[in-house]
Amino acid sequence: MLAQHVLLGPMEWYLCGEDPVFGFSKLEQTNKPSHLCGRVFKVGEPTYSCRDCAVDPTCVLCMECFLGSVHRDHRYRDPLVHLSEDMIARTYNIFAIMFRYAVAILTWEKENELPGDLEMVEKSDTYYCMLFNDEVHTYEQVIYTLQKAVNCTQKEAIGFATTVDRDGRRSVRYGDFQYCEQAKSVIVRNTSRQTKPLKVQVMHSSIVAHQNFGLKVLSWLGSIIGYSDGLRRILCQVGLQEGPDGENSSLVDRLMLSDSKLWKGARSVYHQLFMSSLLMDLKYKKLFAIRFANNYERLQSDYVTDDHDREFSITDLSVQIFTVPSLARMLITEENLMTIIIKTFMDHLRHRDAQGRFQFERYTALQAFKFRRVQSLILDLKYVLISKPTEWSDELRQKFLEGFDAFLELLKCMQGMDPITRQVGQHIEMEPEWEAAFTLQMKLTHVISMMQDWCALDEKVLIEAYKKCLAVLMQCHSGFTDGEQPITLSICGHSVETIRYCVSQEKVSIHLPVSRLLAGLHVLLSKSEVAYKFPELLPLSELSPPMLIEHPLRCLVLCAQVHAGMWRRNGFSLVNQIYYYHNVKCRREMFDKDIVMLQTGVSMMDPNHFLMIMLSRFELYQIFSTPDYGKRFSSEITHKDIVQQNNTLIEEMLYLIIMLVGERFSPGVGQVNATDEIKREIIHQLSIRPMAHSELVKSLPEDENKETGMESVIEAVACFKKPGLTGRGMYELKPECAKEFNLYFYHFSRAEQSKAEEAQRKLKRQNREDTALPPPVLPPFCPLFASLVNILQSDVMLCVMGTILRWAVEHNGYAWSESMLQRVLHLIGMALQEEKQHLENVMEEHVVTFTFTQKISKPGEAPNNSPSILAMLETLQNAPYLEVHKDMIRWILKTFNAIKNMRESSSTSPVAETEGTIMEESSRDKDKAERKRKAEIARLRREKIMAQMSEMQRHFIDENKELFQQTLELDASTSAVFDNSPVVSDMTLTALGPAQTWVPEQRQFVTCILCQEEQEVKVESRAMVLAAFVQRSTVLSKNRSKFVQDPEKYDPLFTQPDLSCGTHTGSCGHVMHAHCWQRYFDSVQAKEQRRQQRLRLHTSYDVENGEFLCPLCECLSNTVIPLLLPPRNIFNSRLNFSDQPNLTQWIRTISQQIKALQVLRKEESTPNTASSRNSENVGELQLPEGFRLDFHPKNPYSESIKEMLTTFGTATYKVGLKVHPNEEDPRVPIMCWSSCAYTIQSIERILSDEDKPLFGPLPCRLDDCLRSLTRFAAAHWTVASLSVVQGHFSKLFASLVPNENHEDLPCILDIDMFHLLVALVLAFPALQCQDFSGISLGTGDLHIFHLVTMAHIVQILLTSCTEDNGMDQENPTGEEELAVLTLYKTLRQYTGSALKETPSGWHLWRSVKAGIMPFLKCSALFFHYLNGVPSPAELEATGTSHFDHLCHYLSLPNNLICLFQENSEIMNSLIESWCHNNEVKRYLEGERDAISYPREPNKLIDLPEDYSSLINQASNFSCPKSGGDKSRAPTLCLVCGTLLCSQSYCCQTELEGEDVGACTAHTYSCGSGVGIFLRVRECQVLFLAGKTKGCFYAPPYLDDYGETDQGLRRGNPLHLCKERFKKIQKLWQQHSITEEIGHAQEANQTLVGIDWQHL
Repeated sequence: MLAQHVLLGPMEWYLCGEDPVFGFSKLEQTNKPSHLCGRVFKVGEPTYSCRDCAVDPTCVLCMECFLGSVHRDHRYRDPLVHLSEDMIARTYNIFAIMFRYAVAILTWEKENELPGDLEMVEKSDTYYCMLFNDEVHTYEQVIYTLQKAVNCTQKEAIGFATTVDRDGRRSVRYGDFQYCEQAKSVIVRNTSRQTKPLKVQVMHSSIVAHQNFGLKVLSWLGSIIGYSDGLRRILCQVGLQEGPDGENSSLVDRLMLSDSKLWKGARSVYHQLFMSSLLMDLKYKKLFAIRFANNYERLQSDYVTDDHDREFSITDLSVQIFTVPSLARMLITEENLMTIIIKTFMDHLRHRDAQGRFQFERYTALQAFKFRRVQSLILDLKYVLISKPTEWSDELRQKFLEGFDAFLELLKCMQGMDPITRQVGQHIEMEPEWEAAFTLQMKLTHVISMMQDWCALDEKVLIEAYKKCLAVLMQCHSGFTDGEQPITLSICGHSVETIRYCVSQEKVSIHLPVSRLLAGLHVLLSKSEVAYKFPELLPLSELSPPMLIEHPLRCLVLCAQVHAGMWRRNGFSLVNQIYYYHNVKCRREMFDKDIVMLQTGVSMMDPNHFLMIMLSRFELYQIFSTPDYGKRFSSEITHKDIVQQNNTLIEEMLYLIIMLVGERFSPGVGQVNATDEIKREIIHQLSIRPMAHSELVKSLPEDENKETGMESVIEAVACFKKPGLTGRGMYELKPECAKEFNLYFYHFSRAEQSKAEEAQRKLKRQNREDTALPPPVLPPFCPLFASLVNILQSDVMLCVMGTILRWAVEHNGYAWSESMLQRVLHLIGMALQEEKQHLENVMEEHVVTFTFTQKISKPGEAPNNSPSILAMLETLQNAPYLEVHKDMIRWILKTFNAIKNMRESSSTSPVAETEGTIMEESSRDKDKAERKRKAEIARLRREKIMAQMSEMQRHFIDENKELFQQTLELDASTSAVFDNSPVVSDMTLTALGPAQTWVPEQRQFVTCILCQEEQEVKVESRAMVLAAFVQRSTVLSKNRSKFVQDPEKYDPLFTQPDLSCGTHTGSCGHVMHAHCWQRYFDSVQAKEQRRQQRLRLHTSYDVENGEFLCPLCECLSNTVIPLLLPPRNIFNSRLNFSDQPNLTQWIRTISQQIKALQVLRKEESTPNTASSRNSENVGELQLPEGFRLDFHPKNPYSESIKEMLTTFGTATYKVGLKVHPNEEDPRVPIMCWSSCAYTIQSIERILSDEDKPLFGPLPCRLDDCLRSLTRFAAAHWTVASLSVVQGHFSKLFASLVPNENHEDLPCILDIDMFHLLVALVLAFPALQCQDFSGISLGTGDLHIFHLVTMAHIVQILLTSCTEDNGMDQENPTGEEELAVLTLYKTLRQYTGSALKETPSGWHLWRSVKAGIMPFLKCSALFFHYLNGVPSPAELEATGTSHFDHLCHYLSLPNNLICLFQENSEIMNSLIESWCHNNEVKRYLEGERDAISYPREPNKLIDLPEDYSSLINQASNFSCPKSGGDKSRAPTLCLVCGTLLCSQSYCCQTELEGEDVGACTAHTYSCGSGVGIFLRVRECQVLFLAGKTKGCFYAPPYLDDYGETDQGLRRGNPLHLCKERFKKIQKLWQQHSITEEIGHAQEANQTLVGIDWQHL
């Protein structure tokens, strides 16, 4: 503030010549803003790139521009016209002084003194110890060091470290020089052990002050120029003006060149200034670009030695300059930028071998670091080349070709790098370094492709580039071929000279970028037809084809030998190289180009010569050149491995020939265009299996703009299937594309090939076609490659085919393989397809020179008279050992006959059909008949067996009749617990009261999952238990902010209606013996102790908190619920008198009993004075008739069941209140009752939300859980102290029927009535057991229920805010409406008319019905499970409103207000006492709130339809603790919608003595330990439970292809999928989040190791 007021303010006045407030606003009005918006993106902010219009991926818009992007025409204008002369002069003045000052002070390097003109007269001894950021040390190291050095707390150290990381420096100590120097030495000493030490400087306070002000000045300049383009222009002029020192003396140059010496904060300030000034003005952007290019080499060298990330370096601005097409071209032609970049790159890679090739062997860590940095230069080169020139000038040609020369030099250093030699005898000792070379290759892949694209655009450039590339390749070869002696090969009368070279013995390299670039350029000659237009300009006659093919062929042979297992002693580095050579990221400029180079060679030489050289390189020449070599070979029993190796090599060689002839889908090799190539890739990917969009994109090569071109063709070849609730959308291949499938597609890996073959054969079988997979019809070659097809009919090829077929015919004498034969058949098929094409497309009078059919019909020459290929095929057709290939051979013979017919019909009139076809036809028919006969036999056999089996079954049942009877009965009895089969269906069912439907008791048998023993559930038997999980929950909460301060003193007797936190019990429903469970749990504990000694990892469950996994389903559990019979039947064994008291009498009786109890308790608590007084008092008490205070009921349960009742009760108490277990605590029974009530409420809520019937088919685990939980809660009082439970009852009862002993009870508005009902009903037996007057438990239940229901109706009427909508004409005079009006008037009378005027009766009745419905449903569930009365069929159906049926079932009148009328005498006084409560008055006078009914259902927050709006919300979110800094991992709570700053030190808080991240802390306040979050930048859902449990879950956002995008890597627009979001909501409502996390952590052990508490 002070700096603004004292220093910057006056300058603003001077600049404007008036009050800056007016001055600047005038400037703004006259200013015409630039069409650049000038936004600088922050970390994680969304950027939009239009894939249709963007020149390249760096063309991005910010959100506002994207939403309002209409491209207008912007004319260029001079902005200075709006400023007055003298203002220009003033501005110039002040900008020059300020800018110069800021640059001088920021680039000042002395720590102790200021520049001369700023030095002060007397200098104080005050210094700062300034710590600087680096990218080497971790947060933890810095924090630890600071705690030691400056003696601060961990919190302060974290603060320091965060600031250092954010701003680049921070003073950590202030004082005299000595004091600061001491801290510095400690820091340096502590951090210099492994790495270089942290940078620390002791700086004089005046320097720090000046530097801080310098930064302020730069920010101020940035804000001032925002007012007017004129001011911006002046600042640019000032910055770029050459200083007195000549070269590089302008202010901009000085800042750029000292970039790597500045700290992070200073860098970002001046980068921001450059962006808002120089880069916003097109004229100065150009001038700045020239300065940048001039200094390029120095800036890059600084960056390479600097240790800050690229985003904090000035070199990062290259993206702003080089991607502007006009600037890039200007810099290439005028500043020779291409050559500069490549030369700079080469300078940094100085390690070379004797041949001058790059050598990455044994890089030191520093060299590896430099190498990583240098790669950014390749990115710059990519930026420069990314937009292609439309017209060429001579300068551009010249400079591009100069750059091309430099590029060839670079490739020359890569040609043949990392050579390898085969290890023989022993395994390689040290894996050689291979990754650096491949990294370089990968980074350069796009650049190489772009170089070719540039060459393709201009014929002159292409011809020159081709010549240059060829010359460099010649140089490379002359270096390689020395010392290799020539040999002569001959087969079938052809002979060729070549050199002796064995891949398996000599050095060989996989890196051949020069050869591959030449191959690419050669294809371009063909594609652009330059080869035919200017043959005289090209050195095609000088080409030596054997030289061209030599190295690519060696490379392919290497792959074949690796596959044959000959190089397995060379370790993994070679396997990895081969993998990447074929991988989609590299293959375009590696493997694909090697194939093209061989195709180029073959098209220029005699195919026989090529094949002989190839046989020699594959080391197979011996086998095919000597007759009967194979026989000799296998008769001398040679090493099995060698045979296997040779077989594999033959297969690989045949595969290579298939590729050379068949791969013609590159434009320029075959007559196709680019989309055909992509279509073919997609067809072959989808032939393997249907694929999701993302998988397809991954399997296709990307161009420099990250595009695969898939979208344009996918519709033509595939159909899209939308996803369901899980999974993702899939593309399936259209059936008509199957004919284009090529089994030997060259981009298939081995595994993919076999999968595709299987899938395609399966498809053919389904369509009832034969299973041959013939080669597809191919497009013709371009003229330059046309002679390639002759390889198929060359003598050597026919010799190879004949030899292999002969091995197959005499199959026992030779070592051969079926895949070998399959490849030969494929080649024959290809040749036939080719000949057929030639015949179909032949011109008049032309002779077809491709005569494959004739050549395969001829038998061999005289001496050995081998049969013809055709004859051998006919022999093989019936070979029993070739069943799989029959269809293919049949297809070949059929095609052969078709071609023969075509040839004959074209030469003469059609001749009679040849024997061949007749023979073939007849054999076909025979075959068919044979197949049919076999199928028929198989069918009859199957039928016979089935008949026998069913006969045996019938027999068995007859013999064991009684056994089957028993099992049927048993089934009935077990299901009877769930069904209402034993109850007569036409009686009305009543769940409670004296009229309760009596249900014959069912016996229940269950089996223990641990010992498999079956047992009946009885009162006196050993306990059986269900695994259960108890958790605190806020799912139903209406007030999450409520927090229990001291759980030890908190009294949970009354539950507030806002249900701020409940205790939920869930179970997986698996039953165990209690003792089996105890044993299992003990073993889990013992195992955990052993594990802790070995590993410090968490498990997915926390044994110390009593957690374990269900032994059967691995569901997370933390206690067990005992299985019981309906407890009411056990307590209610007394006689039922017919004359039960009505409500009024009953309330009086109970009140008397309570009074008697209270007197007794008082007596017991006062010390015994005279025992006689005691007995008198009790005598005087009006003891109700039959009430025996001295009677203590006997506990009916066995010891083991009692123990389990205590166990589960204590667990609920411990979890629900977050306290230490204490089974004696009086709050234990309360927690058991409220857990029962809360669980029922949450299940009712789920059923209502999903519109399911109350008693529809509940999942059996829920049903079991509710039944066990209700029965447990009803039986728990038997193990609690009788007097405690009676005390609870009297207090609960007093909240409805006032009693002078209980004063400060909550008012009727502050009690959740269902919790009250459950607690009263379940505590009542403790009172009733001492009552022998004949009042049954059922009567008590009914009266309690009626009383609570009436209280609830009053509650609803008091809080209902019905508005009179004038819709009361429906039924104004129904009895319900009149009754409710009367009741409402009574309430008004008692509340002193504070209630609103009477709305219509219809409205009142409607709101009462709606408000009480959840309560009635919960009560029905409760009494159903408590008393075991089956539910009426009406409540099991969906759709209808069940109000009347519920009332019947719960023995309520349909008109609920009748309850008041029947008991009016007592009710009026009760209503009066409820209404006179002070809180009710406060509520009615508007001084406080109350919950109104029915409660609004809780659901997760509403998410926006479009994901980008969430990203924007998150990118505008600042971390609440670190002063406006943007949060790195903004995370949205899906329960309450709060945005949190996750996974960072700044927002850690302390929770129970441990530091936790913002999300974990939030789960405790919002979800009592459980949370659901959306990590906005990663687009993934995070589930957290407690501190150690968490997992990631698929987000509810999908792209158009039905896929999630976790990590936002693909960048497709995402939209909300409502069904998936509902699924997450359901998990939350069902309290299954913890269980989901448990399952995820068990399935994926890596999740266990994550420190979830830090998120």
